[in-house]
Amino acid sequence: MQKTELFAWLVRPFVAGLLAGVLVLLLPLMLIGEGEAEELPSLLPASPTVSPGGGGEELWDEKQTVRILTESGQVEELTMQEYLWRVVAAEMPAKFELEAMCAQAVCARTYTLWKAGTNAHENADLCDNSACCQAYITPEEAAGRWGSLTEVYTKHIASAVEKTDGQILTYEGRPIQAVFFSSSAPETEDAAAVWGGSLPYLVSVSSPEGEEVPNYYSSVVLTAEEVKALVADSGLGIKLAGDPSGWIRNVSYTGSGRVAELEVGGVTLSGSAARSLFGLRSACFEVIEDEGTFTFSVTGYGHGVGMSQYGANAMAAEGKTWQEIVCHYYTGVTIQTAD
Repeated sequence: MQKTELFAWLVRPFVAGLLAGVLVLLLPLMLIGEGEAEELPSLLPASPTVSPGGGGEELWDEKQTVRILTESGQVEELTMQEYLWRVVAAEMPAKFELEAMCAQAVCARTYTLWKAGTNAHENADLCDNSACCQAYITPEEAAGRWGSLTEVYTKHIASAVEKTDGQILTYEGRPIQAVFFSSSAPETEDAAAVWGGSLPYLVSVSSPEGEEVPNYYSSVVLTAEEVKALVADSGLGIKLAGDPSGWIRNVSYTGSGRVAELEVGGVTLSGSAARSLFGLRSACFEVIEDEGTFTFSVTGYGHGVGMSQYGANAMAAEGKTWQEIVCHYYTGVTIQTAD
């Protein structure tokens, strides 16, 4: 037997044993299929954060504190990182693409700084009411929603927050009013058409989502009596009389396809006011009256200004980065690290 053959003969049992040990360690991982993610146990870490990278350096979001006025009237103090996790978990479906979640985290961080600068709340930076500030959910409430996917979604959102640590959107050096909404018609809306004030970074742009969005098309059907009751309770001073076919008329549209104005009983309302009055998902609607029945056909959900969340997810699915997403929806903004 030659030396090389003797060496191979001596080490062959050692190598075989080593390979067997490695196989034992890897086998559980090899058996986990992609479709088995829903079988993960419902575990919620003590804190929905991830360890900072960069050699252990503290993240910008960890060094900032945010005071939140809760529904109970108490003020809760959190790090920016903890607060953003709660906002993103409440505002965007947790199953969305990572780059869409990153875009949402940047918008939420930017909006937080903008809102805090308005001094809207005397003893707090923001509140947990989405009608005033941003939606908010605790980790325990999120776990109740997510069930067996809690661990997956917790890490997914934490990753988006950490990946964008400290990143905000500015215009002329200041944090922008980074508003967002659920889903859009083929184009978003100009801020001036909804709130009357024009902002150079909140103008109409294209948005790629469509029928994959739940309830992208919706309808509201109201009888003449129901319309009368809504108008009577509105406090708008509208009086409806005569044939219902003449109650709603002179509908005009913005460039994005949403209702700009219409007349109800001779009183001119904005599209946003009509949306609120009739309980519609957006101001992108058409109305048809037929024998005293009013049918409102609606597209999308939300006010339509700023970033469409489902549009962001569609862009992310196409391979766009969070930077490309936010720069698409907010015209002319700069991405920078907060001071």
